[in-house]
Amino acid sequence: MAAAAAKQPDPRGSFLGTPATAPGPDGRAMLRAFGSIRRDPLAYLASTWRSYGDIVQFPIPRPPSYLVSDPDAVRRVLVGNARAYGKSTIQYRALSLVTGEGLLVADTEPWRRQRRLVQPAFHHETLEAIAGHTAVALRRMFDGWDALPPGSVTDVDASMMHAALEVVGHALFGTDLSADAQRLASATLSALEVVIARARVPLTPPAWLPTPNNRKLARSVRSLDGAVARMLAERRARRDEVPADMLDLLLASRDESGQGLSRQEVRDQVVTFIVAGHETVASALSWSWALIAGHPDAQTRLQEEADAVLGGRLPGFSDYERLPYARAVLDEALRLFPPAWLVTRSAREADVLAGADIPAGALIILSPWIVHRQPSAWGDPVEFRPERFLGASVDRSSFIPFGAGPRMCIGRDFAYVEGALMLAAIAGRYELSYPPGCGLPHAEPQVTIRPVGGLPLRVRRR
Repeated sequence: MAAAAAKQPDPRGSFLGTPATAPGPDGRAMLRAFGSIRRDPLAYLASTWRSYGDIVQFPIPRPPSYLVSDPDAVRRVLVGNARAYGKSTIQYRALSLVTGEGLLVADTEPWRRQRRLVQPAFHHETLEAIAGHTAVALRRMFDGWDALPPGSVTDVDASMMHAALEVVGHALFGTDLSADAQRLASATLSALEVVIARARVPLTPPAWLPTPNNRKLARSVRSLDGAVARMLAERRARRDEVPADMLDLLLASRDESGQGLSRQEVRDQVVTFIVAGHETVASALSWSWALIAGHPDAQTRLQEEADAVLGGRLPGFSDYERLPYARAVLDEALRLFPPAWLVTRSAREADVLAGADIPAGALIILSPWIVHRQPSAWGDPVEFRPERFLGASVDRSSFIPFGAGPRMCIGRDFAYVEGALMLAAIAGRYELSYPPGCGLPHAEPQVTIRPVGGLPLRVRRR
């Protein structure tokens, strides 16, 4: 369809300034939809995809902007021709206001250098240690839930955020962040709110201008910087008392020339993993419980697996391979509510995607939210069916919650181990359900997809 459209005169040409190469809305239609785009970008992207197909060109002249949803084209951008697509986009420039030039936003050569230096922190021993850190966080959370009056409703989303932050603090930095968890989580969310606001509008005031949003961002970044400074100070004071972890590896890492990371580079990596290492895992866990609470049969199956494998105890790393249904639940939640709901790339050179000519410099917008709902790849794509991930027939080439190719998330295995163990441990101890009149919350696309109003669930001890 896109290739055929490219051969015909397009009335949007005068607005675009260059010939259109794919179908899409005209300028008037997009201006009319501006409010909808800001209120619910997920709904707008899905509607645009349904209206115009798998390659959509938006009426934006600079840079030419495309929504790419064709699974093969998405795979080409992320895997087959990944070298031709960089991360110099408005999305990652806005995120860098919080993370600096850490691994998540670094482009090309800086990223390659950082990846080599950071990779050893995610070795097998680190994954094994995650189970112990997860057990500590679970024990603390269980103490709080057990103290609730019978039949109480609690915000499970807040609990997942707190627990995930505690795990990332211990596993990556050997630091107990639990005392700072609420303040750090609040600072992270506040900073990311500003990032979202900046990424959603074409013109924003410079970061140095003291607007309310810029002041809010500065306060949040100061809180994150303070946490990093405390961790570094603690590490200097207790260097011989803690096992080697990511912070030790960052401080000791050297590239081929013998050069290590600068203090600013260490800060950027630490903040990157505080942000990415708890926000994304917490989102996946929250949506897992949002879905499980509305599907009693799935919750029963998850409980039966937990009872058989754990028998009421807290999980260990060796249990991970014995919890296939917990992993399937997590996968299905990641499919329906992928934390990284939007991925952008900048075309370094001209390319062809699904028959559409893509000019150099174009902005490529990929949405796992849409790719994961492609009828060609997923039967009953909007239905919650964890069982689809237990067979060999699932098309994992159309499953990209952690990206794909060379820029696949370095913390993917970290997230899977932590997420599956936490789901199983909670299911083995509690039954979670919606209060009367409540159901699956609305999804709000921020940096990750968040449940509007949190996730209030009734927590009953089994």
